Parts: sequence; structure tokens; C-alpha cells
Amino acid sequence: MHRLKKLLVPFQNHSITSIYVRGMLAIFFLISLLVSYAVYSEYRHFDQEAKSIRSNYIKEQKESIVFDTNRVLKFIANEYYVRKLTVDEGVLKRQITNAISQLYGRPDETGYIFVYDYDGTCLSDPVQPQNIGKNLYGYKDPNGVQVIKDLIDVSKQKEGGFVQYTWVKPTTKERSPKISYARAFEPWDWMVGTGVYLDEADKVIVAKKEVLKKKLSAYLLKIMLLMTLLFAAGLIGVKVINYIIRREIKRFNHFFKRASSEYVLIDDRDIRFKEFKKMTIYINRMVDEIHERKNRLKALNKSLEKKVAQKTQNLLEQNQLLAKEKEFSEGLVQAQDAFIQRSIHEMNTPLAVIMTHIDIYRMKHGEDRYMSKIEAGAKMIATLYDDLSYMVKKDRFAYPKEWIDFSGFLLERIRFFQEVAEGNKHTIHTQIESGILICFSDIELQRVIDNNLSNAIKYAKKETDIQVNLYREKGKAVLVFQTYSPKIKDTQKIFEPFHREESRVEGFGLGLEIVKSICDSAGVQVEVYSDEVHTLFKYYFEGGSDETIAAGR
Repeated sequence: MHRLKKLLVPFQNHSITSIYVRGMLAIFFLISLLVSYAVYSEYRHFDQEAKSIRSNYIKEQKESIVFDTNRVLKFIANEYYVRKLTVDEGVLKRQITNAISQLYGRPDETGYIFVYDYDGTCLSDPVQPQNIGKNLYGYKDPNGVQVIKDLIDVSKQKEGGFVQYTWVKPTTKERSPKISYARAFEPWDWMVGTGVYLDEADKVIVAKKEVLKKKLSAYLLKIMLLMTLLFAAGLIGVKVINYIIRREIKRFNHFFKRASSEYVLIDDRDIRFKEFKKMTIYINRMVDEIHERKNRLKALNKSLEKKVAQKTQNLLEQNQLLAKEKEFSEGLVQAQDAFIQRSIHEMNTPLAVIMTHIDIYRMKHGEDRYMSKIEAGAKMIATLYDDLSYMVKKDRFAYPKEWIDFSGFLLERIRFFQEVAEGNKHTIHTQIESGILICFSDIELQRVIDNNLSNAIKYAKKETDIQVNLYREKGKAVLVFQTYSPKIKDTQKIFEPFHREESRVEGFGLGLEIVKSICDSAGVQVEVYSDEVHTLFKYYFEGGSDETIAAGR
């Protein structure tokens, strides 16, 4: 099937007429090839025949010149034996050569007898009498054949012999191929011979070739005429057949056009071709199937329309319900935000009063262990207040960046948490490189430092030191918090909101989530290391190099 499709590719998008014409042209081409092959075969046959004609002609001419030569030799022998006793030998020789010149030969002067002695001297040549008396023993034709010498040599054989060479033809005065037969007359040491020109065979072949050409020309003319008539008749037949087929196809087109809009079947009595009649059965089945499917589709569409209308109504009701729920949720969130904001605002006033009275009490009564505990708690509440205030405001306010003395800012926040650390039996040790400047928001920097310090105080093991370092490294300011605390199980989850490693430690778990959001927004790289002994938080802030410090100042 695949091969058949490949064969039909050249006939795609072509009319029936063009396909017929192509087929006729192909047949015409094949017939032309066959005729050409026949002509070629005829010429080959003629070439073989020409060789046979030439061979037979030479054979016949050889027999003829042998006969003529032997007849002359009989004449010479007869004259010699009858008259040698009564006539002088020299006179007898002249009489015989004269008689040979007069009596033997053809009307076209090509069958003459020539006589030479063994020395190569010409004794008789009726065509070229000027050669008589000349010694031509050393004469060579243009092909290098020593004509007279070779004739003398073969004549000495018992039956004589043949020599082929070129010689001037008397009728054309031009050199032509010639074959001669020679035989010796031993009593006088004569070489007697005659020859025939081979171009006579070519004349016969040329004449026959001309006859063959005329015969083939007439043959080809008849074939071409016949093919032209057949081609014309074929075109007329194609036109007629094409017209009939087009009428049938027009009927089908008209039927399909009607069948596309209405339910109608084709009547096979309107179809003339038997092959097309078979098609009507399948076409009517197809129309029946299409009509049935169209009815089913209409019914399905009606059903779908009802379902779509029902679904649309359900979606509208769901959307209305979702809109009400959304409105309620947004109102709830707004109420929650308002409550948190009011709570934070209300918290700030009593917290400020507490911190003020702690300072007044310390001024009047000095240091007090209980009061230190109260101050530490108040500071932790203040830190929590600052976290909540930042969480509420961060999406509504932009915190501008400015150049900050990172070293001094860090020392100030450590002093704020010093009493809180001491109250929890911790000591904060520092190693802070001075003069480090960064461009950062002071509120966001405070949140990063305060949350790390409060977490360090909260999670460090009892009576252990807390180490805080700040130094320059490769153009960045590096802030490090190191504590001796339990191992963090998952250093990634600790930055998620409301995550706490230990449930026994109180708090909301918002601190590190705030720190992570600030660092991500400001491009601060964060690293956390934790093992069974200690935990390390590292923050890499842009700035801190000498060039940055100079630019900041």
C-alpha cells in the first residue's frame, strides 16, 4: 500500500485529461524507443551484411583473377612450346607480350595482365606503358609494401599467391586499395599477374546502403504517420471519455452539495458507470450515518445547553457566596489588624512608664537584684513590641537607608541587652572592629541585632558566654553571633514563622522570620552552623571595606 501511494504521488493535483495525455505520451515514447531499436538493429544487421558482401566480393574477385592469370599462363605456355623451335626467342617474347596487352583486360581497364621478370623489370603493362623496361623491384606503396618484390616472391610458389597494396586506379587516376594474384612462368623467369581494385566492393555496399536508407525512411514515415493518427484519435477519445466522466462527477458534486444541508440519498439509476454505481451504496450509507449522528448531536447539544445553564447558575451562586465570604474575611483581617495596631499602641505607653520608673527607682535606691529582673523582662517586652510594630508596618512603610556606624550601633544594642544577659546568667563577649560603615536602615539593622541577641540569651546553655564579633572580610562587613546551645535540627526551618526548636521555650517564633525577610530584601547573605557544642549565625553585609568607608564619610 505504501509503495502504491508513492507511485500515485506524481498524479496528485492533476486533471483526468492531463493523466490520459501523460499516459499517451508515455506510450508514444515507448513506441519511439521500440522503433529506434528496430532501426538500430536493421543498421547493425546491414553492417554485418556489408562485411559479408565485402568478403564475398573479394572471394569472387580472387577466383576471377586466378582464372584470368592461369588462362594467360596457358596461352604463354602453348605459344612457347609450339613456336620456340621456329621463332627467335626475343621475337617470340615480344609477340606474346603484345598479344597479352591486346587480348586481355576489361572495358574499364582494371582487369589488365602485367608481366615482370624476376629482376623486377616491367615487360608488359597495357595501362601504364611508360613503365615498360623500368626496374620496379624496389618500389613501395604509401603503406610500405614492396609491391613488385612481394608479387615475384609469391609467384614462385607452386600455386602462386596474393598481395594486397595500393595502386593508381586507371579510371580515377587516384590510389586505391588493390589485391593481385601472381604466378611464375619458369622457362623465361617471368612473373605474370593481374588484380582487382577493392573500392568496387565499397561501391556495391554504398548502393545497397542507399537502398536501405530509402526503405527505412519510408518505414519511419509510415510509422510516424500512423502514430500521429493514433495520438489524434486518442486525444479525441480522451476528450469524449473526460466529458462523460465530468458529467458523472458533476452529478456527485451536486449530490454532495445537497447532502451537506439536507437529508437526501443518491439514486443509482442516475449513474451510468458500473464502477460508480458500486460507490452509491457506500455513499448512501455514509449519508445515513451522518444524518443519524447529526440528530444525536442535536439532542446532545440540547442536553448540554441545559447542563451548562445549570452549571452557570450554580457558579453564580457559588461566586456570590465566595464574594460574601471574601468580604467577611477581609473585614475580619482588617478588624484583626486594627486590634493588633491598637494593642501595640496601647502597649507602648505602659512599657515606657515601666522603663522610666525603673530608672527613677535605680537613681533613688541603687542597684537591686529584683529590679534588674524586672528591667530585663521589660526590655524583652520592648524587643517583642518592636518586632510586632515592624511586622505591622513593613508592608506599608519604606525604611530609608543611610550610612550607619555599624561598630558603634552594635555596641549600643549590646549594652541594651547586657543586663538581660546577666539576669539569665550569661556574659556577652565582643570582638568588634572599629570604624565599619554600612548603608542600611537603622530600624531594620536593630531588628537583625536585637533578635539574634534575644535568641542567643534565650537558647544559650546556663552560665555560658555569648560571643559577638564584627570584622571586615573581602569588602564585606561580617557580623557573627556564637553561643553554646543545643544543636539546631533543621537550620532552614528556623527562619519559618512560628517555628521553635524546643516547645519548652516560650515565644512566638517570629524573630528569625523577620531577620530572614530583612536579609533577603537587602541582599545580606546568611549562614548558620550548629553542632552538639555550639551554634554560629553569620551575616555578610555589603560595605565595610576601606573604599566604602571613605565613600560613606
